[in-house]
Amino acid sequence: MNIKPSLLIIEDEPSILRGLTDLFVFHGFDVKSEMDGRKGLSRALAQKYSCIILDVMLPSMNGFEICNAIRQHSQVQPVLMLTAKNAEEDIINGLTLGADDYLAKPFSTSELVLRVTALIRRSGLSGNDHTLAIGKHVRICTQKLTGCSYEQEMRYTRREVSILIYLNQQKSPVSRDELLREVWGYKSTEHIDTRTVDIHIAKIRKKIESDPKIPEHLVTLRGEGYQLFSCQS
Repeated sequence: MNIKPSLLIIEDEPSILRGLTDLFVFHGFDVKSEMDGRKGLSRALAQKYSCIILDVMLPSMNGFEICNAIRQHSQVQPVLMLTAKNAEEDIINGLTLGADDYLAKPFSTSELVLRVTALIRRSGLSGNDHTLAIGKHVRICTQKLTGCSYEQEMRYTRREVSILIYLNQQKSPVSRDELLREVWGYKSTEHIDTRTVDIHIAKIRKKIESDPKIPEHLVTLRGEGYQLFSCQS
C-alpha cells in the first residue's frame, strides 16, 4: 500500500488555502491545514510532515516565529515559506531561521508543487551519518545537521548540507544553474530566481568561514561558479 506524503499548510487567506489544499490533494498528498499561527505551530510540533508550507503573515503568531520554533524542535523537518513578492528581507529572515526554501507571492502552482516534491525528495540524506571536514576547523555531521566551526557549535539546514555535500563531490566550479538542478531538483532553471542560491551561499559562509567577507573554503570563481575547498577526515 502506498503511503501518501503528508503536508501541513499554515495559511490565513481562505481562497489561497482552499486552492492549495485542492492542488496537493489532487497530486496525492494527505493535507492538513491551519489558518491561525499558534494552532499551526501546535499541529506542526505534534508530528513530522513530509513538508510544511508556511506563510509569513499569520494571526496570533507570524511565520518567522513558527519557523524558529519548528527548528528548535527539529532540524530535519522540511519547511517552505511563502513570502511577499520581492521581500528580500523576509526571504533572508526565513532562510536564516532555518526554512529550506521559499516562494514569493504571487506564485505559479506548478512551481510550488515542483519545489515541494523536490524538497521532499531531498529531505532524506541517505546512508549512515557522515562527517564532512572543511579545512582544519570545520566538521559537519551530515545526518544530524550539526557541527563545530572554529570551536563553536553550529546548526545547519538540510539544504545547506546538501549544497556542501554536492560541492564537495565536484572537482570543478559549480554554477548557480547546476546547483538549482542538482540540489534543488529543478529540471529547468529558465524562470527560477537564482537569488535563493546566493542567499544560501552567504548563510553557509557565515557558518564555515573565519571571515565570510574573505572566504577561503567556499569561493566564487568569476564567470564559473562556486567551488568548495575541503578535506575528508
